[in-house]
Amino acid sequence: MHEVLSQNQENHLDLTIKSRVDCFKTKKVFLYLYLRDSELNLTQNIYSMKAIWNNEVIAESNDTIVIEGNHYFPIESIKKEFFKESDKHTNCPWKGQASYYSIEVGGKINQDAAWYYPNPSELATEKGIKDRVAFWRGVEVKA
Repeated sequence: MHEVLSQNQENHLDLTIKSRVDCFKTKKVFLYLYLRDSELNLTQNIYSMKAIWNNEVIAESNDTIVIEGNHYFPIESIKKEFFKESDKHTNCPWKGQASYYSIEVGGKINQDAAWYYPNPSELATEKGIKDRVAFWRGVEVKA
C-alpha cells in the first residue's frame, strides 16, 4: 500500500491510499472512504453529531458513519424513550431489509422517521452498519 499526503489550495489535508480505497481528511475532520468498486461512500465522523426533531435531541454520538449521505448513529446513542418500533420494512439491494422506528416528541409523532438493519448483508456489516440507526423525514442531523 502506498500513501500520499499533501495539502491542497482549499486548505484540506489529503491522504490518498493507493489501493482499492481512497481516503482524504478535510479541515472539518471527516474521514471519507470512497469504495471504487461499488461506488458507495463511507464517512467516519469524529465530531459529535446530533439528531434533532421537534426541538429535542433524540440521538448524539461522535461515532457516526455516513453511508450514501446518511449518518448512522450507534444504537446505544439514541434516546430510546422517543422511539417506537414500526411495522414498516423496506429492502435495500446491498444492505438488506430495513426496519423502522417512529419518533414521538412532545406529543407529536414522526412516523417511520428512523431506520436500521437488524440483519444487514455481509457487505453492509463489513461497512459498520450493524447496530446503527439513520434518520429522515425532517429529523435534522448536525454537528
